Amino acid sequence: MASRGIDFLITYRVVKMLVTPFEKQEAFKFGIIDEKGKVLRKYKSLKTEKERKSYTLLNRFVFNLKRILQKVGLGGKLGSFAVALALLIKEDKSFATHKTLIESTVIKYLKDENLFEEMLNEVREIPEIDEEPYMVCFGMSVYEKDGELVTENDYAKTL
Repeated sequence: MASRGIDFLITYRVVKMLVTPFEKQEAFKFGIIDEKGKVLRKYKSLKTEKERKSYTLLNRFVFNLKRILQKVGLGGKLGSFAVALALLIKEDKSFATHKTLIESTVIKYLKDENLFEEMLNEVREIPEIDEEPYMVCFGMSVYEKDGELVTENDYAKTL
């Protein structure tokens, strides 16, 4: 049971880091990454403990994931998080029981950091799709297309 708690904590941290812009990350404040998440200083060159704690293996994984999501057209925060949560639940169905808690925790964090309105403003026109989505996360429909999970905006482009 302890591993499930640890899994949930790591999941929360990953989602929290995904919703936090690069400019608000500690690694950015130390000049380790730029505003787009590009590495400016390698881990081996970090001198202080605070710098190393701001650029852990988990941070590097999430920063790379965020940059990859941006490259494949999921640069919008809401779409990124919807797909990330859907992928998590697809990988381990037991997280489905915690979906509402994960969503509400992320939304609370976004509101506390004054990022919620900014994220909602990224969502513009919602396409009409007559098919059932794979899942709805953060109020955004996620569809399965060719074995990949995509946002409703990206799915509509393929129709």
